[in-house]
Amino acid sequence: MFVVETVKEIREIIKKEKREGKKIGLVPTMGYLHEGHLSLIRKAKEENDFVVVSVFVNPTQFGEGEDYESYPRELERDSKLSQSAGADILFHPSVAEMYPKGYNTYVETYKITDKLCGVSRPGHFKGVTTVVCKLFNIVAPHRAYFGQKDAQQVVVIKQMVRDLNMDIEIIPCPIVREEDGLALSSRNTYLSQEERRSALILSKSLFKAKDMIENGERDALKIKEFIVNNIKTEPLANIDYVEVVDAENLEDIKILNGEVLIALAVKFGNTRLIDNICIKIS
Repeated sequence: MFVVETVKEIREIIKKEKREGKKIGLVPTMGYLHEGHLSLIRKAKEENDFVVVSVFVNPTQFGEGEDYESYPRELERDSKLSQSAGADILFHPSVAEMYPKGYNTYVETYKITDKLCGVSRPGHFKGVTTVVCKLFNIVAPHRAYFGQKDAQQVVVIKQMVRDLNMDIEIIPCPIVREEDGLALSSRNTYLSQEERRSALILSKSLFKAKDMIENGERDALKIKEFIVNNIKTEPLANIDYVEVVDAENLEDIKILNGEVLIALAVKFGNTRLIDNICIKIS
């Protein structure tokens, strides 16, 4: 049985695998898998004996007016793709299985969730940390794999794991892009042809900012202003935020030093896209 739908079933399977001494890798997803997800699965398979892919569109991380109902779902396709990439089992619980009647417990981190995506999506990370904590408790993996495209999510989950003394290694994996530079996202399917063309300004702006830094620019405000002005050359782009922060704690910085995250969120029509680059400066 490749697709498992209940907590009881997945736990029984994991216990059996662990009794045989196998290392467990987990790749949490909301489904509608693309090459970015598949790269996580392949990495997990390289580093573990048994790989679980979860597919669960988590309602608690969607705010009012967001795309929970319309979020793309295609389980059969996801099952085939994850299996081809090396997954051993796909965990696909229902909402009732994850949040049964009377459910009233949530996990929340503070401060690092009050910036970047947390400003325009209040409550989003509370939903993320809650469902990821539940998945960690259900699957009990040795390692869990997350895409760097959701850079703030990676920082938040690392914070949760540290603070709650979870014995899990969090493995961030590089952003996977289309040939033209657009970061892969399940939400890219929402874009019209014109919006998709316009969205290329995101990666172009980030790559140009990287060039500025490699040529010696260290003023965070100048980097930010350049990106904002460059994105504004696209009439369809509606900026949510552009920030230059410390990659470890997401604190604002004035002068670039150490590991720096340049993150942005921009809407094209009704579709909100995020992207980022992480740069180490010695």
